[in-house]
Amino acid sequence: MSWRAEKEDLGRELIHALYKNGMIKTWFRDNPNGWTLVSGIWSPLYIQLRPLSSYPELLKNVGYALSTLIKEECGAVNRIIGVATAGIPIATAISLLGNIPSGFTRKLEGVRSLADFNQFVKRYGEHSMIEGILADGDAVGIVDDLVTKFDSKVVALKQLEFEIKMRGLRDVRCSDVIVLLDREQGAEEIANEYGVALHSLIPFRSKGVSWLKDVFAEQEYEVIVDYLRDPERYQDARVQEDLRTSAPHKGI
Repeated sequence: MSWRAEKEDLGRELIHALYKNGMIKTWFRDNPNGWTLVSGIWSPLYIQLRPLSSYPELLKNVGYALSTLIKEECGAVNRIIGVATAGIPIATAISLLGNIPSGFTRKLEGVRSLADFNQFVKRYGEHSMIEGILADGDAVGIVDDLVTKFDSKVVALKQLEFEIKMRGLRDVRCSDVIVLLDREQGAEEIANEYGVALHSLIPFRSKGVSWLKDVFAEQEYEVIVDYLRDPERYQDARVQEDLRTSAPHKGI
């Protein structure tokens, strides 16, 4: 089987497992009131992959899939760094299944963007920002659960850059970011601006939703597809109320 075909099969299998285990939630099945995201946008869809490590067999399958992706698509990568905190168990699973050495970024409280990072560095001192071994000549891959706007990945890249300088390492580079799920909301374009290739097993908007069509209810599928096409329409309180009353279980 070609990698392209295997990748599709793995992506389809894993997104079904994520939905089954409640890491992909919809207003229809899980919460008629929907969700207000950190951005302030209302959504009939909520993706939260942090519980992944509570499902060891599923985490193992993710580790196999992403370790294979790295070997097939990121040939130069010989070390991975998991982004704190959701990327850490995934990086560990990849390390165990693919025999790829791993480390992880330290959690920087209050740092969500490059501007936050630059302010943080001024008062941070000379403490380590990356846990784990790095060596001259390493080709590093950054690993995380998902990507939306790429902000947290930019911070991780800057942490790595800072650490390389602090340790006096030579010829260490990062040209690949690897995630389980890409929401496809512009991250790939931003990654390109930083000279980084973004790799995902599940491109959610273009493929992931269609892979779930056979487990979604008809209305559930149609609304999620339409929302991803035009989220602005769903900011109308009347539309939200119509969805709430149409859900099988009313009023959480």
